[in-house]
Amino acid sequence: MIQYLKDDQIRARLRLGKSVEQWLGVVQETDYTILKWLSIDKESDESFSVIYFESFDEENENFLDIYAFSLVDPDEPFGVILTFSSIADALEFAEVTYKASPNKYISAGMIQEEYRDYINR
Repeated sequence: MIQYLKDDQIRARLRLGKSVEQWLGVVQETDYTILKWLSIDKESDESFSVIYFESFDEENENFLDIYAFSLVDPDEPFGVILTFSSIADALEFAEVTYKASPNKYISAGMIQEEYRDYINR
């Protein structure tokens, strides 16, 4: 079961240089499915980056690694990255721009579990 982080946990993790992630859902097209998620990271210059990902759902029984799926935009091989001077600004941007929920952040690396929950529905 996914353990969502509380606001103070999100901020503490980011201050310590640990990333947080959030599953944003899927877009179902006629011939393919797009998976959406984001990550917030602390950078070496003490700023905070919001990284938005859209990848093709390439799931098959032998390959379930969402982190290795092909990104939709080949011009953004590391996702769409924007940097902010504070945690509050990064979180607000994620909420306003990507409709991230302040109550659905998870520890880095756990987005794989969110994806498994999605494919098992």
